[in-house]
Amino acid sequence: MGRTTAASTAAGNQPATARTAAGQHGQAAEPAAWYQRTFHGRPDQVARVRREIAAHLDGCPAAPDAVLIASELAANSVTHSGSAGEFFTIRCQAYPDYVWIECEDLGGPWHPRPADDRPHGLDIIEALARPDNWGTETTSDGDRVVWARLDLPGTGSRT
Repeated sequence: MGRTTAASTAAGNQPATARTAAGQHGQAAEPAAWYQRTFHGRPDQVARVRREIAAHLDGCPAAPDAVLIASELAANSVTHSGSAGEFFTIRCQAYPDYVWIECEDLGGPWHPRPADDRPHGLDIIEALARPDNWGTETTSDGDRVVWARLDLPGTGSRT
């Protein structure tokens, strides 16, 4: 993204957030597949994110949920962040027992959730990943990284 990102500050190709999460849970598994791409901050790019993540995770049992999470993160970036009209980056790593998805955008203020009873994008992400398997970070440049971890079924991951 032309600035220092979570991915470029971590050792190797693993984003800092992924490395931290793996370290917190005692998992040192190397990523089986790495994906990173920067997109234009336009609504039409959300469909492109879905297609590319689906192709990247072809055959992975968590692919449908990962695609939905990546889509929600991309939509939030182009709708609710400084990335609207600019750019955002999607990263995805498939490990033997989980999939890590993150979106780095240009940040901006958080807006309170509307007072309605329907789920919104981050509610969907929380439902898919579980409350303790997603979060947000702010980079030193003020960018925002929203990440989610999807444990793969039957791999002995935490439940």
